Amino acid sequence: MRWILGAIILLIVGFTMQWGLLVYAMWALLGVIAISRYLAKHWIESVVAVRECNRDTAEVGDKVAVSVTLTNSSAIPIPWLLLEDSLSNEALAQRPPRLKVDGRRLALLQLGGHGQNALLYQLTFAMRGYYQLGPLLIEGGDLFGLHRRFKVVTEPGYILVYPKIVPLVGYELASRRPIGEIKMTHRLFEDPTRVAGVREYQRGDALNRIHWKATARTGKLHSRIFDPSTVAGATLLLDFHRDMYPLQGEPHRSELGITTAASLANALCQMGQQIGLITNGRDAVDRIREEGHRREFKSRDSAKSTLGVLDENIRLRPVIVETRRGVETFERIRETLGRLELTDGLTLAQLIVEGASRMPRDATVIAILGDVTTESAIALGNLRRSGYAVTAIVILSEGETQFGQDSGARFRDADGMLDKIGRLYAEGVAVRHIDNEVAISQLCSRQLVGKF
Repeated sequence: MRWILGAIILLIVGFTMQWGLLVYAMWALLGVIAISRYLAKHWIESVVAVRECNRDTAEVGDKVAVSVTLTNSSAIPIPWLLLEDSLSNEALAQRPPRLKVDGRRLALLQLGGHGQNALLYQLTFAMRGYYQLGPLLIEGGDLFGLHRRFKVVTEPGYILVYPKIVPLVGYELASRRPIGEIKMTHRLFEDPTRVAGVREYQRGDALNRIHWKATARTGKLHSRIFDPSTVAGATLLLDFHRDMYPLQGEPHRSELGITTAASLANALCQMGQQIGLITNGRDAVDRIREEGHRREFKSRDSAKSTLGVLDENIRLRPVIVETRRGVETFERIRETLGRLELTDGLTLAQLIVEGASRMPRDATVIAILGDVTTESAIALGNLRRSGYAVTAIVILSEGETQFGQDSGARFRDADGMLDKIGRLYAEGVAVRHIDNEVAISQLCSRQLVGKF
């Protein structure tokens, strides 16, 4: 606008003073401005972009190729375009970074009439997560730099990176289950492999319950009595509140908590046990649905003025995967853990209140904690006193726990963690603690109480 206003003023002055050369120059300048403005708008509107990715799910350490093809739908060549395909600044800036980029996602190029060009780059995922690819920002303009235009094209794509699964090297010999078993307080099921005795036949007894030897010996029908089933499977209670994971331990502790949950779920699924998940974290899909996708670019503030992503999320709804048997349930848990993000919403105590009705009593409650507060210890203690079998796994900073040859854990107190774990013991909650992936693999072969 300044150029146009200045040219009009000089044009008026030229007419008034009858300076023909100045009038001619201003008419030429206004013509150049008008043509440049039209071409800048035409060029940016003529660009069509398509993103292609060879997969939408990946494992930690996988490489994914991304291609963004640009086409000039006009016959007029485009002299220059500055392109940037958006990726999460948080994932790139984190130390260590969550993903690595090989190739160019920021480029300056030309497009001929009806021509094509492409951005090609490769992503390597170092950690699990739900990663957004795009949208693509295009910046163009005229040859003189008088007019610049911005355009955000292509809908973003998403890649789900599953959490790492650590094989568990052993199980407790008495139960062959990762956390052990406790007899049910309610006789909901009977275990046909555990014969408790014999009684006289009652109408409605199945034929496979009849004890034929006792029937032949007494001359009357007798049926077997079975012991009630033991606690089978687990409901994972993952505390993913941001306050429980201090910045100095991140992202190690939160990622270790996710890996622990995924590894336990995998072990229980392979054993045919039921498994479920209740957490106060937020699902990245819900965030995108509520807040919209992110447009994170390195520069050009004018293009970022439309952003409205919230820094905090007050989540008052737990993320729940019902406790069931089957590979489908494990896959749902695995996907949920891959997308899970730290939240500012429910505390663990509030999560237990909200999710207690969804915890079956015939499954162990395994609480995975980044920190232990008095409130959370009391909440887990109340859960145990309500008849649930409760075990807590505390995630420590790397190096806080050292394991000897006796498979016992020697604990180095940090930030008063010893007293915090003592709160759980005072509530009668069994406790284990881990600080690395090796400790996860040994989780099922160690005793419940380590050496401090």
